[in-house]
Amino acid sequence: MAERFGGRYSPGGGSPGPAGGPVAAPKVTGRWRSTVLFLTAFLFLFPAFGDGPREMLLGLLAGGLIVLAAWLTREGMAAEAAYNARKLARRPAFPRKAAGAVATGAALAVGGVIADQGLVYPVLYAVVGAGLHLAAFGLDPMADKGMEGIDAFQTGRVAKAVEEGEAYLSAMQDAILRAKDRSLEKRVAQFSGVARGLFRTIEGDPGDLTAARKYLSVYLMGARDATVKFADHYAQTRDASARSDYEALLTDLETTFAQKTTTFLSNSRTDLDVEIAVLRDRLKLDH
Repeated sequence: MAERFGGRYSPGGGSPGPAGGPVAAPKVTGRWRSTVLFLTAFLFLFPAFGDGPREMLLGLLAGGLIVLAAWLTREGMAAEAAYNARKLARRPAFPRKAAGAVATGAALAVGGVIADQGLVYPVLYAVVGAGLHLAAFGLDPMADKGMEGIDAFQTGRVAKAVEEGEAYLSAMQDAILRAKDRSLEKRVAQFSGVARGLFRTIEGDPGDLTAARKYLSVYLMGARDATVKFADHYAQTRDASARSDYEALLTDLETTFAQKTTTFLSNSRTDLDVEIAVLRDRLKLDH
């Protein structure tokens, strides 16, 4: 009989379970700093409506650049958290935090133009603003992680498959919010933790990707579609039977993913034992 997995999202759960158990979603720290950056946009937006057409347009432009910088920065922080949580990860294709720094500097440069301070001061404002942004938020990850000395093609396939799986999990968690039921949100989060345990296992042994491909794509795609349809239906009807069926589906998915993770971990241990035995036999022959 399958073992029930508990974790931080389980009812009454605490710490994460053992290897192969639930894995928490990547946690973004310091989001409040991007919120503060967003709020500074109003320093340009509110005064803009009390000035002439030129100042108004420039004020709206500066405020818009700050809003863009805050959004890019927050997205960059989320991408960095996902990067840090994975064993294998590709650097972000677009450096969002660096782009946020550029947008911040451009906004302050526009502010200097509004104040008619010539050319030198707006340029200095831009440099200082971008520098302060980088000091507060840092740079985006600049290199791939965990791919040194390993088949680049295989690890690239794993990283892409995990990104696809994470997108399905994110879509499930967004969709279940429409059901407006906190316990269902916890159940989906609990399943997501179990699925991420499988992700981490595959990252540790990219050779398992072929056997796990359908779990990261077909099964998660089906789970996402079922969640979307259930959430829309349950939000309108509060159908207890549909809820019971959906929770049973999540339980089946959790059990299947957990068992597959355990299987991969067992296979990895078997392969390791074989390698150790072969090496020891060779050492004995040398003596």
